Amino acid sequence: MKLVLQQSDTLINKKLNVYKRVEPSFDAAWHYHKEIELLYISKSNGIRFVGDNVSPFFPGDLVLVGSYLPHLWRSDPSYYEAKSTKSVKTIVTKFSDDFLGLDFFKRQEFYKIQRLLEESKFGLSFNKQVSQALHDDIMKLSELSSTEKHIALLNILHKLSTVKEDYKTVLSSSDMRQSITNGSGKIDMVLKYISDNYASNISLEDVASVACMTTNSFCRFFKKMTNKSFTQFLNEIRIRNASRILIQENLPVSEVCYLVGFNSMTYFNKQFKLIMGTTPKTYKVSIY
Repeated sequence: MKLVLQQSDTLINKKLNVYKRVEPSFDAAWHYHKEIELLYISKSNGIRFVGDNVSPFFPGDLVLVGSYLPHLWRSDPSYYEAKSTKSVKTIVTKFSDDFLGLDFFKRQEFYKIQRLLEESKFGLSFNKQVSQALHDDIMKLSELSSTEKHIALLNILHKLSTVKEDYKTVLSSSDMRQSITNGSGKIDMVLKYISDNYASNISLEDVASVACMTTNSFCRFFKKMTNKSFTQFLNEIRIRNASRILIQENLPVSEVCYLVGFNSMTYFNKQFKLIMGTTPKTYKVSIY
């Protein structure tokens, strides 16, 4: 499976399209596309990959993904179980940067929106306060006429461009668009394997085997595609899932440690503080 360049037929002749989707789970490939994407999740939870960023997502997740920035959303493993009755509900808005006309946002009065679109090349996540404020505007987008959609999206982008800096998070630490010209046909398979098996004792040899590569070749390939080593990436997946579990379930920290695949509380605490900036105990106390 390849790092896929997605091109929607409807977008070939249309510079703005809105999808209202209800699906059993996220099952997209690690992919990128020319259009900018605003993704709002009203129902589902799991892990998202945007550039070299790995983060948990929850209902209310609102992310702006720039042109050609690789990304992938994976639902919690429980969504993929045979008897699962869970579902994913999203509003996906894809648009070109000239959906209102060539150089429209380069006009002085729209410089804040232009800056927002430029920042989107790294991916932008907006906090719950912003997503709640825009919930109604986003949810009704798909029901509007074409003219109304253009006006409504301009209004949403204006609101996003004026939010306080601490209400949004830049996701990818580097411009991952550089990777797309040398995309491998194996990264999608690898990311899905890691996200589905992070709680198991998976080794470098295991994941290299999934990619049908030697460990040395795999390490170079993985670093190039994700900007992180396999061990660093696996630890981040585990810690991000641990933070999600601590938010959703009132479980002892020690139990969460082993649930996400760590065999040592000391190492778990060290990695949690490194990635989350605080200890798991402090993080849990701040939630409850």
